[in-house]
Amino acid sequence: MEASKTAVVLINVGSPDSSSTKDVRKYLSEFLNDPRVMDIPWLLRKILVNLVIVPFRASGSAKRYRMLETEEGFPQIHYGGVVREKLQRLLGEEYRVYTAMRYGSPGLGEVTRQILDGDYQTVVAIPLFPQYASCTTGTALSLIMGELQAREVIPELRFVSSFYDHPGFVRAFAERIRASGYREYDHIVFSYHGLPLRQIRKVHPNIDPSGCLCETEFPAHGRYCYKAASYETTRLLASELGLGPADYSVAFQSRMSSGWTAPFTDDLLVQKAGEGVADVLVVAPSFVADCLETTVELGVEYKELFLQAGGKKLSYVESLNDMDKWVEVLKGLVTQPSE
Repeated sequence: MEASKTAVVLINVGSPDSSSTKDVRKYLSEFLNDPRVMDIPWLLRKILVNLVIVPFRASGSAKRYRMLETEEGFPQIHYGGVVREKLQRLLGEEYRVYTAMRYGSPGLGEVTRQILDGDYQTVVAIPLFPQYASCTTGTALSLIMGELQAREVIPELRFVSSFYDHPGFVRAFAERIRASGYREYDHIVFSYHGLPLRQIRKVHPNIDPSGCLCETEFPAHGRYCYKAASYETTRLLASELGLGPADYSVAFQSRMSSGWTAPFTDDLLVQKAGEGVADVLVVAPSFVADCLETTVELGVEYKELFLQAGGKKLSYVESLNDMDKWVEVLKGLVTQPSE
């Protein structure tokens, strides 16, 4: 049988090896010491991460990971394996599909070296982040390029830097939302993972991200502006679902300080409850697999905040996970990149 000619690597953030405090501490340390994630001076990052954040957050984070863990393990790892197998069947023997995690196992560096040792003609790298950000897609692609620097032979490479506007991606997420009975809810909140404003400003330094055009229209720099791509994702989904401007809001979750992208999802939900909005549906289109931020943060913690503030019902839309239509989208990203 002829060897596979093309390697495809599906990259996600990753999860700890287990929900033990030790493994969570190790994971947080690797994650937060990444200079693209904590883009502050080296010495300050080392002190802040290793002496403050990780020691004080590891135990609490481990409790949250225990809420996420199932018999199948962590969802992101589990679904990553299922999607890899499904995509492998769709692509056939000319391709070899790998999964890799930027942090944790299987590590992206190790998988990249395995691929480069495999004598492939072409490598297609797909970070599974619909909207580009330096701290997600950027750090994954940077690590791959770093591994290439020591190689005499570099195969043909293709990077998929974003896919938030891919028609199949939009249709797949819209199908998830339809299945939730979205018309039965008073309001829909599209929640995206937040970023520090300083990272947004690096893409458009002359514009104040707290009140820029990204919220109302797609600017020229938008493809690599996380905030612009997030709002554009929402507009595309709203159009697909026939939603009007009053039917939904956009917000950002998981903030570490007030200097992050706003409005904040938790504050918005409390506000909506105070305004008499009884039933809210939350959608998280910056995640293609359920994880701590969706299952626990949105589905448990933010739900509790909403109910305590007077809301009656909050439901979270399941992510794409191992959905067949999502696997078809990935196939298209590999074989029809211009679509």
